[in-house]
Amino acid sequence: MAEIEIRIETPTSQPAATLIAALDADLRQRYPGEPTNGIDAETFEDSGGVFAVGYVRGEPAACGAFRPHDTAAEIKRMFVVPAFRGRGLGRLMLQFLEGEAQRRGFVRAILETGIAQPEAIGLYRALGWRPIPAFGPYVGDPLSVCFEKKLA
Repeated sequence: MAEIEIRIETPTSQPAATLIAALDADLRQRYPGEPTNGIDAETFEDSGGVFAVGYVRGEPAACGAFRPHDTAAEIKRMFVVPAFRGRGLGRLMLQFLEGEAQRRGFVRAILETGIAQPEAIGLYRALGWRPIPAFGPYVGDPLSVCFEKKLA
């Protein structure tokens, strides 16, 4: 998709903050009354986190991030604005994050998503992610589905 540009940004930038707010609103609709498993934008980068924003013709359309979790890169905050869905932006963002994590020395990536996000689960499976037991704060959460992928 030639019109998309993915840039690493601080999660406190205006485009990132707008996308994070939209993601959180989407998650509140899918999981009423449940907390979101987000990031603390103020300390995210200090912990080694990387946040990316995808732009379509200059308009913020997608985001994603990763942070260190033990020896793995944990993918976080994957989101595509509804008006831009169905164009492969989620796939491009995930591939960008995988590549960036690999460039930074990670050989394995993990992530958590929820059972009410079938499009995310489908994307992860299609890109070679495999289910794993819940990790970290997701252990025992019946709404969580966790995946991993070896980064080549």
